[in-house]
Amino acid sequence: MTDRSDGRPARPDAPRSRRERPAKPALTRAGIVAAAVEIMGAEGLGKVTMRRLAQELDTGPASLYVYVRNTAELHAAILDELLGTVEAAPDGGDWRERLEKVLTSYTAVLFRHRGLAKAALVARPSGEHYLRLIETLLALLDEGGVPPGQAAWGIDLLLQYATATAAEHSPGERASGAREEWDALSAALRDASERTHPHVAGACAELLSGEPEARLSWGFRTLINGILHTPLPPDGRQR
Repeated sequence: MTDRSDGRPARPDAPRSRRERPAKPALTRAGIVAAAVEIMGAEGLGKVTMRRLAQELDTGPASLYVYVRNTAELHAAILDELLGTVEAAPDGGDWRERLEKVLTSYTAVLFRHRGLAKAALVARPSGEHYLRLIETLLALLDEGGVPPGQAAWGIDLLLQYATATAAEHSPGERASGAREEWDALSAALRDASERTHPHVAGACAELLSGEPEARLSWGFRTLINGILHTPLPPDGRQR
């Protein structure tokens, strides 16, 4: 088999002309984010850097900055992309229960992806999926008669609680020592002296009780009821 105009076989190790290589797909922001999500799924969010992403896309890091300003913006874009998998609010039923289902789905999305929850504590997504989530939460709170100002402040509390819970329990670099830390905390609570720490000793069983799912649900219901019944301070209605 030949690939030379003079009919002679080409050497197996002969370099290929750039014109013979298949053209690379044009860079787009959507394609960059999709590649970043794949890297995160395989290697964790900590490995999603501009350099690693450029390597995956066979380009230079400088080319990516046309579409994404920095790693923080990239991580926020990844978060927004994955928020598209949050389940929609169920049709019918109590508005509190439907709101809790959406928030539980949001928590589960963060929990499934290593490192995402911790990044979400400081990330500022601004894409369509994030806006859709906020719209859903506000609509459900409005359905329950929550005043607009309380609803606006309330979703911040709800998402912070969900995000912090996912960050606390999701797998990560410290997962190997999590069991030892929990055992140490449990032992400290059980060994607390009734003389020096009477309240801790008395509440030890309750402090250690409850499955994570039950605690998450209780926390959501507590916050939702508090948001419904707690008006904003007089100077907190306008910025």
